[in-house]
Amino acid sequence: MFLDIRKNVRQWKIENEGGLLGLCFHPKFKTNGKFYVYYTHSRKGHDSILSEFRVTGDDPNQADASSERVLMTIPQPFANHNGGPMAFGPDGYLYLAMGDGGGRNDPERTAQNLSNLRGGLLRIDVDHKDKGLEYAIPRDNPFLKRKGARPELYAYGLRNVWRLSFDRKTGDLWVGDVGQDLWEEINIIRKGGNYGWSLKEASFNFGNSPKPPADPPIDPVWEYDHQVGKSITGGLVYRGKRLPALRGHYIYADFVSGKIWALKLNPKTGHVEKNLRVPSNRMPVLAFGEDEAGELYFATETVNGRGLHRLDRVTAKASR
Repeated sequence: MFLDIRKNVRQWKIENEGGLLGLCFHPKFKTNGKFYVYYTHSRKGHDSILSEFRVTGDDPNQADASSERVLMTIPQPFANHNGGPMAFGPDGYLYLAMGDGGGRNDPERTAQNLSNLRGGLLRIDVDHKDKGLEYAIPRDNPFLKRKGARPELYAYGLRNVWRLSFDRKTGDLWVGDVGQDLWEEINIIRKGGNYGWSLKEASFNFGNSPKPPADPPIDPVWEYDHQVGKSITGGLVYRGKRLPALRGHYIYADFVSGKIWALKLNPKTGHVEKNLRVPSNRMPVLAFGEDEAGELYFATETVNGRGLHRLDRVTAKASR
């Protein structure tokens, strides 16, 4: 076991979404031994914790649980949509996706409220500290000078991001955002972008608001309805060599249907030019990952537990 923080992590009922929700390694992990964990805390309430840990001094494959440095504590109103997907960007900053805090229809209207972190995509500097914080705010964060806005925000209007990733070639940040009633969506995150929830679900109007949004909503680059699947698992843009036909495609899945697709954008228009079905065993896909060579792996739930697979020797075809 690499890290054991079970005493700190709240044990949720199976129908809830708490626990260990995110982990990523510092870009300089080989030299500084730092990594970052996002989890729901065991104390009363629904707080989420973002913490930094280090490995032990004599074994890079063993974490030191006593090294925890809490960077951020986020109060959560409900036990779902608590966020957690995170990754370091090409700029060296940590990007963390927050859910809207849970409950149907975004009951606290947090996703369009820039004065809180829920429903947002955060961008912070974990290598420095601002006064009163355990991290620093990048000087070019888009809401740094907007009155009443949280300076950690990089984008907002998100419901329940389930996985995010950076394209290792272009630096684009892709997220899969789980919908509520009818639609699942894929977004490419732009600095300062508003991705619509809960005014919109995907590109469709969803709720009413007494006032217009602070920023015009950005429609997803791709969406699919609940006849196709009901819970998107965001993936990665494939940049490996084993599967040349899929190079440059965004590989993603649906957790409920177990389907996997390969989506390709037209580089000139930015619109989707094809969305291919990738043959799979139709097991629920939990997450995707890539190795140093850009080859892609995915984790599934199976009748015997969980499995890890490499995407290999596929023949993709056009399909929903």
